[in-house]
Amino acid sequence: MEPPSASPRAGRGPWQELLLAVSLLTSWNPLTTAQVTVESVPPNAAEGKDALLRVLNLPGDTAGLTWFRGEIVAPVHQIVLYVVDTRVIVPGPAYSGREIIYPNGSLLFQNITLKDTGSYILQIINQKFETALVPGQLRVFPELHKPSITSNNSNPVENVDSVVLTCESQTQSTSCLWSVNSKSLPDSPRLELSLDNRTLTVHGVTRNDTGPYECETRNPVSADRSDPFTLNVLYGPDTPTISPPDSYYRLGANLSLSCRTASNPPAQYSWLINGRPQPSTQELFIPNITAKNSGSYTCSVYNNATRLNKTTVKTITVSEPVSQPLLTASNTTVTKDDSVVLTCSSNNTGVSIQWFFNGQILTLTDRMKLSQDNSTLTIDPVRKEDAGKYQCEVSNPVSSNKSDPVRLDVEDDSTEQSSGLPPGAIAGIVIGVVAGVAVIAALVYLQYFRKTGGASDLRDVTEHKPSASNHSQDQSDNLSNKIEEVAYSSLNFNVQEPKKSTSASSSPAATETVYSEVQKK
Repeated sequence: MEPPSASPRAGRGPWQELLLAVSLLTSWNPLTTAQVTVESVPPNAAEGKDALLRVLNLPGDTAGLTWFRGEIVAPVHQIVLYVVDTRVIVPGPAYSGREIIYPNGSLLFQNITLKDTGSYILQIINQKFETALVPGQLRVFPELHKPSITSNNSNPVENVDSVVLTCESQTQSTSCLWSVNSKSLPDSPRLELSLDNRTLTVHGVTRNDTGPYECETRNPVSADRSDPFTLNVLYGPDTPTISPPDSYYRLGANLSLSCRTASNPPAQYSWLINGRPQPSTQELFIPNITAKNSGSYTCSVYNNATRLNKTTVKTITVSEPVSQPLLTASNTTVTKDDSVVLTCSSNNTGVSIQWFFNGQILTLTDRMKLSQDNSTLTIDPVRKEDAGKYQCEVSNPVSSNKSDPVRLDVEDDSTEQSSGLPPGAIAGIVIGVVAGVAVIAALVYLQYFRKTGGASDLRDVTEHKPSASNHSQDQSDNLSNKIEEVAYSSLNFNVQEPKKSTSASSSPAATETVYSEVQKK
């Protein structure tokens, strides 16, 4: 909208004098202004920019317009008078030189200032010299500059100090919004905001409260954010940790230990080995260790800002690799229901012993018992399923070694159990049966020769009758074969089906009686 071309104070005639006089009257016949309004463009003006009080629905019979600063129509508050017909502009006492009035009554403020904020009144005069008053409002806000954060304690100590952070801004009439770690402030009883949000108090500060913190100032026309602010919280040292976690090492290995702790500022480190001071370093290295390097290793840490210190002790044990153990058995071949004792012997002390059966870790049954140190395994009674290969393994924290396997054989005792006799008794039964068969054969032979005329007749026949002798010889051979068949049959029968101990024990006596009878005859 261009400003009017007429120059202020271009002239004043009777008509203009009349309008001026009318405009200064505080009461007159009012006209109806229900449709006339004044609005601010923009609603919130930024300092140094332009703003317009725009008039809407101005009546067509308007003769003059007057703007007043404030809420009172008075000559001292008059900004400008405008005569519509002649386009004459008459500045008033409140005119600053930055105001421009338009033919439609709108009033432009150039390079607006904070002092321009407030109420305004537009007075409308029609050709009947009737007047109307329409209010207007200007809201002017400053352009905000980047705020900054300050702290009452630059180096607070964890769990000891509290910190007050202040959002510093050149403009006071602004709102303040805080954030931490790029997020809104969490709901915590340790965080406290002032009524105007200008200060943030962190009670009992911890290492997790370091930030960064930011504050943002706002007003209706602008906003700006501070640079991030980080708290330097002093904390620690925490209880140190020694790594690696291993406590047992093989003889001749290299020992490399590292000590770590959380601390601000960084902690100072020192070592003790069995109470003897070592160089003040974070790392400790000992090559080719021996048993003399076993003992306690102490790491101490100290924070010179918090004046606190902590220690950790680690026990190191240097061990030799274990040698192969020796596994022995009280008997490697046993009969079912017998017992057996397996013993694992080692030249090393302080070892653990584990038993294996057929390559797998032995699962103990209710028939198995281990000694207190696991060095002996007793199986009582033995079963067929116990047969197999047994091994023992000895170990210490740095090595392990298995014995050679020992095989346990379990024999079935069903044969002995069926006869109920020891092996010596069985042998006696067999010998008695063979002797009885021999006696019977002798009796049969003698009886045969009685029937054939005796041994002398047989000799005569043999000398004088060769053919008969041959015939008798054949008969004798046949008889001998039969005797042998009977003897072998009896022998086989007695071996396969031995008689009970009572009959077996009487067989030698019976055999002896038969033999005596033969001698008598």
